[in-house]
Amino acid sequence: MVDLIPSPESVMEILQSTGAYRRGHFIYPNGKHASHYFQMPLAFRYYDNARVLSVGLSRMFRMKKEISSKLPKVSVISPSPGGIMVAFGVREALGADQIYWAEMENGTRQFRQYIGKGDVYPAIIVDDIVRSGRAIEETVKLVEELGAEVIGIGAIVRFEDSPNEFNGIPLHSLMTFDVNFYETEEEWKKSRSASDAEKETVRF
Repeated sequence: MVDLIPSPESVMEILQSTGAYRRGHFIYPNGKHASHYFQMPLAFRYYDNARVLSVGLSRMFRMKKEISSKLPKVSVISPSPGGIMVAFGVREALGADQIYWAEMENGTRQFRQYIGKGDVYPAIIVDDIVRSGRAIEETVKLVEELGAEVIGIGAIVRFEDSPNEFNGIPLHSLMTFDVNFYETEEEWKKSRSASDAEKETVRF
């Protein structure tokens, strides 16, 4: 079972080979600068990669008795449309009964699937990447407001400075990545990570 969880090195190899991991000069929505950016959907274009990553993450959940004992009456939930591919893959691997995803509307994260109290089974929240943790934190709140229990949280990649747990529930990830952020372009240019970055500037 453990052998079916890819190593962080294997995960990075998939991300690099598919272009999902990029190097350059990237300006994030919060205005900070970095030399790295992940476009996870590029890795999920290929079924074999999607299966390796989703099954690997699902195995982390299946090894937890408090989760495996509740299958198949479990909901797998993505905090946003970007994580839907991960959610479908994990749901399939676990044989879970339900799948939902949240969306942002007018600055508020919410479900648009007409979910009522009692509809959601014990929930596993999964995403492709966790940067600040805000999306998962808001989704945990949404699930709990519906009267459901969150029993697992996971992502393919977690930024090292993001939370590693939410309300006491640990965040499982296949890979942890240390991204150095800089307040200004000048600070970024002086960094060691900028010296070998691609000559490309992208604003998100």
